Amino acid sequence: MFRDRADAAEKLAEKLMMYQGKNPIILAVPRGAVPMAKIIAKRLGGSYDLVLVRKLRAPTYKELAIGSVNESGWTYISDLAASVGADSEYIASERQTQVDVIHQRRLQYTPLRQPIDPNGRILIVVDDGLATGATMIAALHGLRSRKPSKLICAVPVSPVETLYKIAEFADEVVCLETPAEFQSVGQFYEEFPQINDEEVIKLLS
Repeated sequence: MFRDRADAAEKLAEKLMMYQGKNPIILAVPRGAVPMAKIIAKRLGGSYDLVLVRKLRAPTYKELAIGSVNESGWTYISDLAASVGADSEYIASERQTQVDVIHQRRLQYTPLRQPIDPNGRILIVVDDGLATGATMIAALHGLRSRKPSKLICAVPVSPVETLYKIAEFADEVVCLETPAEFQSVGQFYEEFPQINDEEVIKLLS
């Protein structure tokens, strides 16, 4: 469906051209979306930065998100948490683990500056794809409290049922593809390499 993240970013930028020249902030969910945000910001004539969120992992299957937490500490818990054995004690422990990672990454990624102030600005939150949507929900919730003029979620691919959940938290949702058969985000890219911390730091500098 997409050659790589750069291809997906170019196609997303085409769908977002109505915001060109309006000084939007393109916010990436690290790490995969950081190179995408840079491409989209260049096309739209905007700025780009990070929105730091972490998924809360299921007790036995760490790839499965049972919720998420954002930089303010606000936590989203999905309906499936209890069904996979995540009790309140486990959730509290996992939440603290991920909050610590967020604080560490803020120091690591942008040690010399504060995040761009989103007040009154158009915010476009980008990820390389959605599965459960948990991290995007936490990102949008945290940014809404910063009073942007408009809050947009932009992703290349997502299950349609996830987009319904996301729509409650955004003013607009832009998604290029909603395939019926969805197992993971990576299946819709020919090339989907992991982005490491060094690459993120280089892109942000």
